[in-house]
Amino acid sequence: MKSWRSAAAVATLCLLTAARPSDAADDATLLRVFLLDGTSLVSYGEFARVADRVVFSMPIDSTVDPPLQLINIPADRVDWARTDRYADTARAARYTVTQGESDYVALNNAVSRALNDVAFTSDPARRLAIVEDARKTLAEWPETHFHYRIGDVRQMLGMLDEAIADLRATAGGSRFDLSLVAVAEPATPVEPLLPPPTPVEMIEQLVAASQLSESAAERQSIQSLVLARLDRDGASLPREWATATRATISAAVDADLRIERSYQAMIRRSIGQAEARARLGDVRGITRLVERLRRDDVALGRQRPDAVNGAIAALEAQLDAARKLRLARDHWALRAPVLRRYGSVMTSSLGIFRRLQRPLQDIRELAGSTQTALGLVELQAHRLNKLMAAIVPPEECRVAHAVLISAASLAENAAKIRYEATLSGDISRARDAASAAAGALMLIDKARTEIQSFLRPPQLP
Repeated sequence: MKSWRSAAAVATLCLLTAARPSDAADDATLLRVFLLDGTSLVSYGEFARVADRVVFSMPIDSTVDPPLQLINIPADRVDWARTDRYADTARAARYTVTQGESDYVALNNAVSRALNDVAFTSDPARRLAIVEDARKTLAEWPETHFHYRIGDVRQMLGMLDEAIADLRATAGGSRFDLSLVAVAEPATPVEPLLPPPTPVEMIEQLVAASQLSESAAERQSIQSLVLARLDRDGASLPREWATATRATISAAVDADLRIERSYQAMIRRSIGQAEARARLGDVRGITRLVERLRRDDVALGRQRPDAVNGAIAALEAQLDAARKLRLARDHWALRAPVLRRYGSVMTSSLGIFRRLQRPLQDIRELAGSTQTALGLVELQAHRLNKLMAAIVPPEECRVAHAVLISAASLAENAAKIRYEATLSGDISRARDAASAAAGALMLIDKARTEIQSFLRPPQLP
């Protein structure tokens, strides 16, 4: 009796799993993103929901491996219940024609192997465990495989229930009916599949997507694509419909261009005014510019969020620069009396440095230096060292002050070395003097520029 039941089970399973012909589609699953107004957009393959956006690829032709247009629309415009139901139906249909049968055969083979093991197992408890494991695998399979061939799975479950009941009775247990533990039908209502879109429907969906898009660049790309499709397929499209669609898209393109020009002018004007106010340290003026930009954006319908956000970031950078400049000027105003006193004390020294420039240039350029000129440079540089050492600079000017002292020392050395070169006629020593003079001139120019900048109110670069 036991062997007969096992053999019958294997035979029944083989009949239930007879291969069914299936034509696997080569293209991706066509999903639908249903909108709240009842219309839908075709998604070539899976769509992605990221935060408050939905991103997917829309086919723009009915060919195999069609060209695609990336679509990005607000998630709150989507009927998600219907979209998800349709996706489940489409995925199940796709599974049926591609992978379903091979997975079902694999399931059957696994159950068949289990029943075959029963025929060669003598331990009643082990035989029962094998069949119960096979039944558990079979019962769980439909839920994770789109309920593929659920009727056949139910037949196999009924057969296994009888086998389990017989095995329990043979093992001395009570006989009961396991068929009550049945595979449930899918709880989610099925959304009927729609046929692939016609050329007219494809263009209409592109028009709808362009109207939903919040990105000007994406919208313009889709609009250009619609016009290109109308040009290419105009002869095969309904004439009145094509004319009306072209007029709609052309009007939208013109409106977009007007809005684009308005935003460009508004942003260019705002940034230019913010830069001017930042140079004045006008914090409140830039704040008013930010507020006005936001108001103007609202008046224009908030059509360019990315451009406006970038412009606001640029204005806030100018606002930050103005605040820093304002603080620097406030600080300078407190320090101005000390700095001006230092500038007054340094007037004599800076005058001497100016008078040394010409003879130092002669030394640097090996243009000829008289003994009198060299002596004057050496004498004045020595005097500068004494004057500068006696002056206590404010904190801001300490580095520049030290640079001037170094410049005076270099100038004195340049004069001495040039005199030695003149006595000896040694050109290499003359070049050493030129290097020292060049260093002195460079340090003088750098330090004088820094000191003068400290004596003036701070400015933006």
